[in-house]
Amino acid sequence: MKKDFAILGIESTCDETSAALLVGGKKLFSNVIYSQIEEHKKYHGVVPELASRAHAAKIATVITEALNGHDIDCVAFAHGPGLPGGLMVGRVAAQTLANFKKVPILGINHLEGHLFACEFEDGEAKNPLSFPLVALVVSGGHTELWYVKNYGQYKVLGRTRDDAAGEAFDKVAKLLGLAYPGGPQVSAQALKGRRDAVDFPRPLLPGTWDFSFSGIKTAVSYYLRDHKDVNVPDVCASFEQAVCETLVKKTLLAAQKYKVKQVAVGGGVAANSLLRDMMTSEGSKLGITVRFVPRKMSSDNAAMIALAAYKRLQYAGEEALQKKWNININPNLKVKNWGK
Repeated sequence: MKKDFAILGIESTCDETSAALLVGGKKLFSNVIYSQIEEHKKYHGVVPELASRAHAAKIATVITEALNGHDIDCVAFAHGPGLPGGLMVGRVAAQTLANFKKVPILGINHLEGHLFACEFEDGEAKNPLSFPLVALVVSGGHTELWYVKNYGQYKVLGRTRDDAAGEAFDKVAKLLGLAYPGGPQVSAQALKGRRDAVDFPRPLLPGTWDFSFSGIKTAVSYYLRDHKDVNVPDVCASFEQAVCETLVKKTLLAAQKYKVKQVAVGGGVAANSLLRDMMTSEGSKLGITVRFVPRKMSSDNAAMIALAAYKRLQYAGEEALQKKWNININPNLKVKNWGK
């Protein structure tokens, strides 16, 4: 690829409509994000139909703003996993732009984007990951643990069996009457509470790398039912401690099992301060370096989609631009190894 190869990324998997321009696989010229929080706030969660409508209303605007008159060499969009309506909006927008600009189009796995976003620093993708590593992708919709041998070489170790970690935060916030999105609200309350006030379960699921967070949510629900005078900060602090402890222990156990010296953590929940502190501190004791996505890049965004596309083209070579890439949307898309 030429040095100034320009990729326009598009992200519309859930409730952020985003477009970003990445040049040369490093320089991020733009990363425009329209958040739908206000549309979904009164429902305490994402309403798929409302999300689809908001994507359709905003996608042209964010693309125009992200491009700002620049020429591009490729269009990449997140073709899964995610909400079907949002994915379709992204696909139609990407196909339309690619046809108009007469450039190739790539379908990118949204979860890979969360991993590669760990390479961003100060508006540039200038901090390459060191392989092999163990990756934790933890967000509102997904909690997955991978062994990553190199770019595009994955072994999925475990996934959540029910609620994702971020989903559990939102549901607990709703139980406590806190505003949406719940994660930041729970964390803010937790700063004022005792982390050992309530002994919520740690679902470590011995013998598997899978996760399960519905039990912690149910435990919070029962606790609120059985106690009249509830100290909200204590509940939030104890809940957050249980979730983060579970994520940290399983991730670092996997790192030890697969004898890696680096862990990468991406996704919206990666912005959580307790998770960052615990993972870094406990990893350091084991001689494991922990890489977190920058907080401002942890939520869904198109910059991570553009970077994932660039990495994939780097791996496959320029011949990939001439291939017919799979651009069908897949709401349940799983991460797969890249093939040349």
